[in-house]
Amino acid sequence: MKPYYLLMGLLVAGCAVGPDYQRPEVSMQTRFATGNAESIGAVAMEQWWLSYQDATLNQYVTRGLAQNLDVMSATEAIRQAQAELRKTGLNSALDGSLTGSTKRFGGDVTGGSSTIDSAELGASLVIDLFGGIQREREAAKASLTSARAEAETVRLAWLAELLSAYSNARYYQEMLALTRTTIDARQETVDITDSQLAAGATTEYEVAEARALLSTAQAGLPQYAALFDANVYAMATLLNEPAGPIMTQMQKGAPQLRTPGGARSGVPADLLRNRPDVRSAEANLAASVAEVGVAEAALYPSLSLTGTVGRTQSVNSWSFGPELSLPVFNQGQLRASRDAQLSVAKQSEIAWRASVLAAVEDVQVAQSNLTRYRQRAKLLRTAADEYGRALELAQQNYRSGATTLLDLLETDRNTASARIAAASAVNDAAQSWATLKIATGAGAGATGANSN
Repeated sequence: MKPYYLLMGLLVAGCAVGPDYQRPEVSMQTRFATGNAESIGAVAMEQWWLSYQDATLNQYVTRGLAQNLDVMSATEAIRQAQAELRKTGLNSALDGSLTGSTKRFGGDVTGGSSTIDSAELGASLVIDLFGGIQREREAAKASLTSARAEAETVRLAWLAELLSAYSNARYYQEMLALTRTTIDARQETVDITDSQLAAGATTEYEVAEARALLSTAQAGLPQYAALFDANVYAMATLLNEPAGPIMTQMQKGAPQLRTPGGARSGVPADLLRNRPDVRSAEANLAASVAEVGVAEAALYPSLSLTGTVGRTQSVNSWSFGPELSLPVFNQGQLRASRDAQLSVAKQSEIAWRASVLAAVEDVQVAQSNLTRYRQRAKLLRTAADEYGRALELAQQNYRSGATTLLDLLETDRNTASARIAAASAVNDAAQSWATLKIATGAGAGATGANSN
């Protein structure tokens, strides 16, 4: 039995062929284009949406992270990867089964009947001489890491969609409110014009022009209401809930989301740890490198220990011994498979490098957008306020006859446009803040459980 103990030692001492995974060198800037050199550390658990200070949004995030179908599917993919991992290692090397049978024989030749009982236990253990089984397990572990990172990527994508739909819904509610304000102002203009027509101080043309402008504003209401409804329905899908209760809650109204203060972006190196899509791409690379070792091990001899113990009627039997398999005539095929896997690993490395570049771009674009959109929103809010004041003065002057209806209507149009532009800019700035947070990987591992 001593040779067998030697073979068991080979199981432990055998080397693993193929390359060991090491993260490739990647050239990264010390800071983003408009950032500083201060790292933000790990931000996966950051519940950044709380900074909007919107209790309704927080409730939706909490519920959605627990029941959204995409998030649930990604979680199931993790369970699948965990099961695939359990299939590797010793479970992959060990095989065997217990079989038993009872057969009854009879007929004219035997002149009677008889029963034969048999049972056999067979087992085999692959000796991992060249580390193929070890590499399979490494690949499975990397696939599990990738599945977990992919689940975080799905979570961030879901957060982006929900926040966009919610912010847009509040924006269209603001548009409805602004349009109603415009309608009131234009109705007042129509009333003044009607009075002046009755007094002979204006013409029917001017009355028709004032009424046309009023109808134009009224026509905006169903458009904005439809857009509000569409975003609420999108939220219901994202929350995996019926739309009715959400619509009822949203129709109670709330102010537009405002851009929270502060938005640190960290340094590019933070993305290697914080961006789940980058980590998923790296895990896929690690799995591909391990698969090269699996393909390499297939080129070499394989050794296994097999044994059986059986009993038929009163006869016992057993067998035990090594089995050696040499890949001789399929070397060309096996080498081609190994070379193909090397190419797969190289493609995975290229995909990882591309994900790093894309992540850096995402952050820099988000940084630029946030800065510019904040500036734009501030200026447009100031313009809307100034136009509102100008409209009040124009209405007063029109009543006293100090200005023409044409001037009043032009000021009215400019005021409405300025208010709409300001509301749109506020919405863009609020969403750009979330985009920057997501671009840095913030919230990828958060569950929303502590949201209020």
